[in-house]
Parts: sequence; C-alpha cells; structure tokens
Amino acid sequence: MVTSLLLFPAVDVRKGQAVQLVQGVAGTEKVFGDPLEQARRWRDAGAQWIHLVDLDAAFGDGQNTEITSRIAGELGINVELTGGIRDDASLRRALDAGAARVNIGTAALENPEWCEHVIADYGDKVAIALDVRDGKLAARGWTTEGGDALATVERLSIAGCERFVVTDVASDGMLSGPNLELLGAVSATMRANHPEQHAKVIASGGVSRLEDLVQLRGLVPIGVEGAIIGTALYVGNFTLAEAIDVAGPQELN
Repeated sequence: MVTSLLLFPAVDVRKGQAVQLVQGVAGTEKVFGDPLEQARRWRDAGAQWIHLVDLDAAFGDGQNTEITSRIAGELGINVELTGGIRDDASLRRALDAGAARVNIGTAALENPEWCEHVIADYGDKVAIALDVRDGKLAARGWTTEGGDALATVERLSIAGCERFVVTDVASDGMLSGPNLELLGAVSATMRANHPEQHAKVIASGGVSRLEDLVQLRGLVPIGVEGAIIGTALYVGNFTLAEAIDVAGPQELN
C-alpha cells in the first residue's frame, strides 16, 4: 500500500513567465522568471512530477504551447498539464507534446458528455480538475460559476474517472491551509460510486507549511494521493527537500 504523499510542484505560465496567482485572479500574479528554469529546479530537487498550467490558455487570451511542450518533452520529468484543454484536438496536442497526464477543468462544467468520452478513451491519462468555490464549480480562469461539485464527482466517477484534482479557490495562493473537509467529501463520493477502486484525489490550494503536508499525508488512506505546492515553495516557506522528507519517498503511483 502506498503511504507517501506524492508532491507536484507547480509551474504556472502567464505571458511566458512562471507566476503564482492569488485565488486564480488575473492581475494578481507574482512573477518568478523562466518556467523552464523553475521546472528544472524542482526536478533537480527530487520531484517526480510537475503540475504545469498554461494560464493564458485557461483564461482564453493566448497560449504558451512552445514553453509547455519543451517542459513536457525535454526535462525527463512527468508532467501533469492543464489549461485550455476543452476538445479532442487540444487534448491530443498535450499528450503528443509529452504530457504524462492531462487535467481537464472547464470542460467538466461546460461539456460533461465530452469528459465522459475522453475518460473512456484515455483512462488514467486524463484527470478531472475541479476548481471549487463554496461547493460550486468555477471555470474559465475561475471567472464563471457552475453546478454542484460533488454532483460532478458522482457523475464522472460513474463514467469511470479515476482521479480528481481538487482546488479550493478560496485557499489558492493564500497560504491559508488546505480544505481537508472538501478533499474528504470528494474522496467519499468517489468511493461511494466505485467501491472496488481506490479513490485518487490530488489536493491543490492553501499549502503553506510542512504541517499542512503532514495533515494531507494522513489522508492518503482515504485516497488523497498527492498535493500541488505553489506559492509556499516560491516564497521559501520550506524547500522541496524538506517537503519530501515529510511527504515520504516519491514513488510513482
């Protein structure tokens, strides 16, 4: 049984730069330089995965395909890619560029039938990214609001989705701690619909201190398999090496 918490250092790309946003709001970004250098930094520090976000594609006002393709194809690290993947062509481009897994966000809200189709076709190469604000789904760079998050988990779990990446929008970039209650609710909903499968939930948003990773590692038995870490790493609250010491060996799940 896996007992470690898999860590996903975040590389969010906006206008060609690595950035971190506050609560996903455009214009709040703090800039941290070259995205490729940041990805290499996390790889060299022991990360097995990078959570790579094309924010321009997510906001619908551009794209950073050349940069994300280089990170996915050249660095020899597993890449979980998200941002602007809403149809077969964009999904195929992401996988062809070298992404090990693609996260689909907005489309889960706007086109659940298509999500069911790609889940059937691509299996665990596809995860559904749920950006949640007060129990409701947020989409398109978190600028619109949709349906009940747990109802979406139920529907897509029944369709065969094995993994959800869950962001508490209120916590993202705020260094306020992860939303453990939300993560537990998503995991329980998955298990209720697929009792024969181990729920797989990746936590995103709010990690600010090593104690947060201790708490998340405590949820591994119920299906929280990993955590995305962004702002806390970039501003130096702890190092990736320190985070790995707490999270445990970074086995590839």
